Amino acid sequence: MIDVALCIATEHDPWLVALAVLICCAGAFAIVQMFERARVAAGLQRLGWSFLTAVAAGATIWCTHFVAMLAFDARVPVELDPVLTIGSMIVAILGSLAGFGIAGARRGLLLPGIGGAVFGGAISAMHFMGMAAYRVQGLVSWDTGYVIASVLCASVFAGAALIVLSSGRVERYRIAGGIALIVVAIATLHFVAMTALQITPLINSERALDPQESWALALATALVGLVVIAGGIFAALIDRQTRSEAMCDLHHMATNDSLTGLPNRIGFQTGLARQLDPARKSPGDVALFAIDLDRFKEINDLHGHKPGDEVLVQLAARMRAAIGADDMVARLGGDEFVAVTRFADRVALLAFAGRLDAALKAPLSIGHFEARVGASIGVAVYPHDARDAETLANNADLAMFRAKCENSPTPCFYDAELDEAVRERRDLANDLRGAIENDELEVHYQLQASVTTREITGYEALLRWNHPERGAIPPATFVPIAEEHGLILALGEWVLRKACADAVSWDHESKVAVNVSPLQLAHADLPRLFHVVLLETGLSPRRLEIELTESAIMADRERALHVLRQIKALGIGVALDDFGTGYSSLETLRAFPFDKIKLDRLFVSELEGSPQATAIIRAVLALGRSLSIPILAEGIETGDQLDVLIREGCDEVQGFLLGHPGPSPVTMRPAEGAGPKQIPPEDASEAA
Repeated sequence: MIDVALCIATEHDPWLVALAVLICCAGAFAIVQMFERARVAAGLQRLGWSFLTAVAAGATIWCTHFVAMLAFDARVPVELDPVLTIGSMIVAILGSLAGFGIAGARRGLLLPGIGGAVFGGAISAMHFMGMAAYRVQGLVSWDTGYVIASVLCASVFAGAALIVLSSGRVERYRIAGGIALIVVAIATLHFVAMTALQITPLINSERALDPQESWALALATALVGLVVIAGGIFAALIDRQTRSEAMCDLHHMATNDSLTGLPNRIGFQTGLARQLDPARKSPGDVALFAIDLDRFKEINDLHGHKPGDEVLVQLAARMRAAIGADDMVARLGGDEFVAVTRFADRVALLAFAGRLDAALKAPLSIGHFEARVGASIGVAVYPHDARDAETLANNADLAMFRAKCENSPTPCFYDAELDEAVRERRDLANDLRGAIENDELEVHYQLQASVTTREITGYEALLRWNHPERGAIPPATFVPIAEEHGLILALGEWVLRKACADAVSWDHESKVAVNVSPLQLAHADLPRLFHVVLLETGLSPRRLEIELTESAIMADRERALHVLRQIKALGIGVALDDFGTGYSSLETLRAFPFDKIKLDRLFVSELEGSPQATAIIRAVLALGRSLSIPILAEGIETGDQLDVLIREGCDEVQGFLLGHPGPSPVTMRPAEGAGPKQIPPEDASEAA
């Protein structure tokens, strides 16, 4: 070490040595920056960054070497071989490319160590090839010990540098440590190797080169090297800035709604957590407002999606203007928004709610029309209504749902007792959605038979749900829930497919009847769904019948009748269910040729003790005969009821007297001759 220090101090120009070290430090910084890019890149980008790293490394090694060589006082005339000089730089670049390519090939520390050793070998190869280009008029000898030491220093320090850069254990000092080790690798190789050099002059000379020439060459070399290094540094910095801006853009896109510019669900969750953190440590409550627009779907249906988007943009701007700088409003999707505010007292909370409500109810000018949207708003307060963000959001949703169900003109605040029923229905809706997706529902069949011949005319498909935890849940409970939560279309399709598939597997040709809800009937694709299901299952259209109530038709009479005509054109039968209740309009019977009228069970249940019920049934039967429409009476439970219907001339019956609904049709014996199955008189009591 003393010899190395003496060599630097007595045989080198200190200013040029300082310039060489400056070049080495700048180059090492560039090398590290570009190697960082190469490590995280892939494919052609990795190859490109590895090449740029190698160019920067070759330029750094080469310029450091030749500036330091110009600082060396050989005391003999010196010449440089141009071919070997250029070749030494190419060797440095190619060796560095190999080393950095190996180091960045995969994760782990073994390959970075090997790559670093190869990089150190490139430093050594460049130095000694450059020394071969250094022609002096004297005898040159080398101290083998120092030569070996210089090569080992270069390989060890370069290997350590790339290991440090590839390791995550010293993240805080990784970049600085890597730069320092690369500088040490290059510098120790050069100055230890120069200590090994011994020159015996053949011609006495005070100095090999004129000092001005040395400085001119050194500055020219340094300038070229620094330009190359600076290009690499700027390339890395530009790439880092571009990546940073791209990441900021991606983060903004990931956390903000593209239409309104408001935070989206992810941004809302982050903002809510930011509001709740100080509320846990200091006085002050946090209120979460769940907002669902009331008439937004009408605007979309009537005017199209573009005006609908404009409504969302304007309402978002209004809500943003109505809140304070520390408050937040976000769009979760569709017409769902949330707002968050911290408040000190009830007065401030009510004032915030009032501003928000007013912003949503004020008229909007959208193109050629004016709209009033309004919203259902639910409010939950931390920590009174919930102790965590998820429960707070759920409780605000429950309060909002109650506000929507009650058509509340003002925001509804969370009430545990009132909203528990809402929570129960929402849980059931989630379970029902899973039951539909996982085929956990069942279809039971109740027979329908002719009164006079007792031939079985068909079966009504009745949906059943046996909840794994709650047990059997009646249709009167889960069907309205399906309608409220947008599941009725999926539920109806499931029943239709199941009933048609089951009917195809029967060993008889009985009809199967499925119920159609008002929401299904309002769907324009219902006829196409029937057509597709019949094709997929192979069921004949004449074996399928739909049952619907008159209220389903009256919701949009013209449209409903148009849909029914399309269904009937497929060959599917149409029955009017629950006749005698609701509208019972003769105009509906005139406007559409129903294949069957089903008399409501209410009249059948009163047959035995009510002459009025008998008179009504007699009138309905007469109406059916005059219109040539068969009448089916529901809810037959006793023999006396059946006797009255036989006496009055009813066409068909259905009820527990004939058979309880079951997962498969009741066992039947064939009637005499070919044709539909029938239940003999003695089987009726057994079926009950």
